[in-house]
Amino acid sequence: MRVVVVGGTGHVGTFLIPRLIHEGYEVVCIHRGKAKPYLSDPAWKKVQQVIMDREAEDAAGTFGLNVSKLKPDIVIDMICFDVAAARQLVEALRGKIRHFLSCGTIWVHGYPVTVPMTEDLPRRPFGEYGIKKAQLEAYLIEEAQLRGFPATSILPGHIVGPGWVPLDPLGTCSLDVYGKLARGEELLMPHQGLETLHHVHADDVAQAFMKAIANRNASVGESFHAVSTAAMTIRGYAESLAAWFGQPARLRFVPWEEYRATVSAEEAQETWDHLAHSSNCSLSKAQKLLDYRPRYSSMEGVCEALSGLIEHGQLRVKKVA
Repeated sequence: MRVVVVGGTGHVGTFLIPRLIHEGYEVVCIHRGKAKPYLSDPAWKKVQQVIMDREAEDAAGTFGLNVSKLKPDIVIDMICFDVAAARQLVEALRGKIRHFLSCGTIWVHGYPVTVPMTEDLPRRPFGEYGIKKAQLEAYLIEEAQLRGFPATSILPGHIVGPGWVPLDPLGTCSLDVYGKLARGEELLMPHQGLETLHHVHADDVAQAFMKAIANRNASVGESFHAVSTAAMTIRGYAESLAAWFGQPARLRFVPWEEYRATVSAEEAQETWDHLAHSSNCSLSKAQKLLDYRPRYSSMEGVCEALSGLIEHGQLRVKKVA
């Protein structure tokens, strides 16, 4: 079958497109031509590359039509952020494709009420990103369940992998945070460090998409978390990183107002967003219906990413355990 991946050169696409090629799919990758996959793979030589500016095409109302002209059996949309853009695709592809898969986020949940959070819980999103992704998810699931459009929503956690800085224990992507832990220096942390982060390796997200395609009948009209087997408290995460670096964890916990005064407004907002979401998601639905089995724990995914940064001289450390 012919698969069109929209935004296929990013974090997940780096792993997803080679997986599709190795499984025998014919693959078309739509991207802006400004990025390359994070890892090389001979499979990319078999991929049809289509340069298209999604934002401009959406504004012109032509994106859905141009995707339809590629005659896909399956469409995987990695970069849709609002309902209006999704509606263009849905209307252009209605009745023409076998499966439509959309990349969402676990932030559709907003703050947790019970943990681990399951996909059937009421949505309480906050912040523009979470709200728009929740609206997108709701729209696609309604289209599937009420009007027969074959949509599936995959909800990844905090994506990590080789080639970029993973989300750190403060909810930012700061090499300075990792550097302090690697050198055994004091790290200031807000509250008592009991909020949670739920990482996932990019290849495990790719696995979730592949499993949803393979189990189409079970996945259409449904949303699935794509996360590691367990979330981490930010305190436990920092302590585990320090141990990995071969250093003692020197953590000092302070009230939020005191912490906020030590960082930029942008860093404070990033940290607050992640602490307020305090993500902790269940895998039971994806395991039961899709046989999703993440290969990486949260720490394994983070440490693989950090090992790459160390190897390329972006993160300097004396010793790694």
